[in-house]
Amino acid sequence: MADLEIYRKRLERIEELLSEISEYSSRGAIIIVEGKRDILSLKKLGIEGNFEIATRQSLFNLSERIAQLGNEVVILTDWDRRGDLLAIKLSGYFESFGLKPELEIRNKLRLISQKEIKDIESLYTYVSRLRSKTGYCSKQDFNKLI
Repeated sequence: MADLEIYRKRLERIEELLSEISEYSSRGAIIIVEGKRDILSLKKLGIEGNFEIATRQSLFNLSERIAQLGNEVVILTDWDRRGDLLAIKLSGYFESFGLKPELEIRNKLRLISQKEIKDIESLYTYVSRLRSKTGYCSKQDFNKLI
């Protein structure tokens, strides 16, 4: 029973973070990820918006181009060594252009998933597994049933 409560709390926190990402996205924020599968995972979780893939061009050029747009930036790189390095570099570049990127969501996702997953690509599967274990039905799932 204690496990169920842990899963429920994790799911609740992740849902809050997903809602936060959606809010950023609805304000026109650019969400930076590492690959196409990350975008697919986020879209399956109901997040639409402006996605950029960090690994397709020079990080400096990407940061400069996005900074010129003046949009908010959410960095959602993976929480492995490569993702950490990308997040640090991107953050540094954005700050040099006067932008403060959102990194807290990424850090919180890393803490909540507790080494069960290490990337954004796996987030949809992880959330689905938590929903299944806790009996949670998302709005999207509910709408499919109707």
